[in-house]
Amino acid sequence: MSSLDLDLLKAFTAIIDTGSLTRAGERLGLTQSAITLKLRRLEAVTGRCLLTRNAKAIALTDDGAALLPHARRMIEMNDAALAELRGPKLKGTVRLGTPEDFATAHLPDVLARFAAEFPDVVLEVTCDLTLNLLELYRNGAFDMILIKREPYGAYGDGMAVWRERLVWARGPKPLNFTDVLPLVVAPQPCVYRKRATQALDKAGQGWRIVYTSPSLAGSQAAVRAGLGIIASPERMVPNDFVVLSDDLPDLAETEIALMAREPLSRPATTLRKQIIQALEVEATGFQT
Repeated sequence: MSSLDLDLLKAFTAIIDTGSLTRAGERLGLTQSAITLKLRRLEAVTGRCLLTRNAKAIALTDDGAALLPHARRMIEMNDAALAELRGPKLKGTVRLGTPEDFATAHLPDVLARFAAEFPDVVLEVTCDLTLNLLELYRNGAFDMILIKREPYGAYGDGMAVWRERLVWARGPKPLNFTDVLPLVVAPQPCVYRKRATQALDKAGQGWRIVYTSPSLAGSQAAVRAGLGIIASPERMVPNDFVVLSDDLPDLAETEIALMAREPLSRPATTLRKQIIQALEVEATGFQT
């Protein structure tokens, strides 16, 4: 009976994570042709076509999508077993700062896996506004932070790990207002609030702030009740909300960057790697 080779699975998942045969090779220290050969060998072992490729994109087939979670679990179990047998257990404290809405939407799974895999590491996660996180980070309060910023390096350093389009959204109840848009926002300072008000001012659209909340849950509750509209990353818009497009200015992309204090401890380095990999997996689209 055939068995699945971990090296082949690592090549397969690297293609998915990076969206490119070339970048998958760079991650694994292999040439593009070697990555292609490993993919073909894996398809031969499974007897299934796992990826489709055209001039613009690489995409999972149904069989590839079925294999992917098994491949990840096998690699994770292998790495965890080797880490436990080969070296000292990770111990210490990792201090992470992150915007609350981003943490709620994108970090629970990776943080839970890290805590389960390294029970001797104390994980301290603080949620706050970006400029507050930056100040605390510069004062030594965190090992690393995730921050909201304008695309392409508004703060000059940090690694971009996520980009997503901002959209306007309202709750399920129709809004009754005249020419002045009622806005639900986070307190100052907030990147999304600034982006929304500047876009409306540029478009000559009147606005007023009707509700301010420091939490994602509070803002969404106000929008759901029909108090106003919100500027939100597209993937964070609840299913019962309505995305608005007519007659409202484009909000373009937002960016999340990861800043880390060097040298990082082994536990913090491990968490940083896992966060980056998890966000790569979530990202949509594959580039050749």
